[in-house]
Amino acid sequence: MFDRKLLERNSARRAGLVSRSVMAAALGLAVMAGATALSAPAFAQKSSAPKLKLSSGFQKIAVEAQKAVDGAKSGGDPAAAKAKLDEAIAAVSTEDDKYMAGNLAIGLGSTLQDPALQRRGIQMMLESGKVPATEQGRFNFFAGQLAYQAQDYAAARTALQEAIRLGFKEGDPEVMLAEAMVADNQVTQGLAMLSQAIETRKASGQPAPENWYRRGLGVAYNAKALNEAGVFARALARDYPTQQNWAGAITVVREVGKFSDQEVLDLMRLMDVTNSYSEKNDYLEYIQTADARRLPGEVLRVIQAGIASGKVPASDGFAADAKAIASGRLAADKASLGGLERDARAASASAATVVGAGDAFLSYDEPAKAVEFYTAALSKAGIDQPRVLTRLGIAQVKSGQYAAAQETLAKVAGQRKPIADLWTIYAAQKATGS
Repeated sequence: MFDRKLLERNSARRAGLVSRSVMAAALGLAVMAGATALSAPAFAQKSSAPKLKLSSGFQKIAVEAQKAVDGAKSGGDPAAAKAKLDEAIAAVSTEDDKYMAGNLAIGLGSTLQDPALQRRGIQMMLESGKVPATEQGRFNFFAGQLAYQAQDYAAARTALQEAIRLGFKEGDPEVMLAEAMVADNQVTQGLAMLSQAIETRKASGQPAPENWYRRGLGVAYNAKALNEAGVFARALARDYPTQQNWAGAITVVREVGKFSDQEVLDLMRLMDVTNSYSEKNDYLEYIQTADARRLPGEVLRVIQAGIASGKVPASDGFAADAKAIASGRLAADKASLGGLERDARAASASAATVVGAGDAFLSYDEPAKAVEFYTAALSKAGIDQPRVLTRLGIAQVKSGQYAAAQETLAKVAGQRKPIADLWTIYAAQKATGS
């Protein structure tokens, strides 16, 4: 009866495992590419602006257009100013004319808060070939930003890539390029660019903003991209190791990874040591994967911690069922430890017996014995090596062997690697006392 009830409750619980509010708080899902206002015409009228020789047909109309643009800035008729600007653009016959007309378009676009007009002006100035080399990065950056805001992501990518190539740094063009890539369904490329931006900022000696990490983690979560989720989860937990960020990192990897119960168990153990439980379902997930029939002592400890935190009501049906099962098995399970230890130390001990001893002592928080048995298990054939290495690393962390734990966890490959990588971050932080 317990198994059926447990299965039914667990199925319903998994369907809504992480609340929207918790996930949103953990990830920071807002887009980072903000709007930076153009300061025009000052934007275009730099001291390094070229000397222009306007065509005779354009010059007279340009003077009138300039007056109309200045008038609009002082409260004049914007429609009349637009009409004069259109006349000036129609009269363009040289590249110098195009540069000036573009400058006027930026000025009027700034006054009217018309990004399409600003974008048109910037494009005209770039096409004229008259933008000074020292300003081309800036112009391309704003062209990319305005294209992004217009949802013209292909144009945004082109302009922003050129700004980066030209060495423009203001406004974090790499981050905006990452956003443009993500918005255009180039998620892998966009997240790689964002990760690069984070590491570049760090290499310069300045911290990357926390919301960059959260944004990357959120995008990876939405895309169900485990590799990228692992990258940003590690980086967030490494550089901003708050309880909330550990919760976000662990939860996203857990949700995206589609792990087995035994794999999830080792993630929940990390949530436990970082004390980053966000809600009731975190405790219930741990209880489910630990399994009251297999690890009753650990299950009871988690139930007690959940109730003490106020997140798990003592009346919760799933927890109550698990508690009843675990309580009924606890005495016999503890009594069997001596015999299990003796059998596991025998020269003829099977791989299953030795691994089982490691699992039992890790569960009862005796990490030194767990280290002994997991180490012994590695020399036996037929073991699940990634699982044993993961748990050996966990036991080493719990016994204070932080350097050894990092070495062990670095050997974990395959499906468990994202789990081992997060434990490695934690081991490194414990080693430095952070």
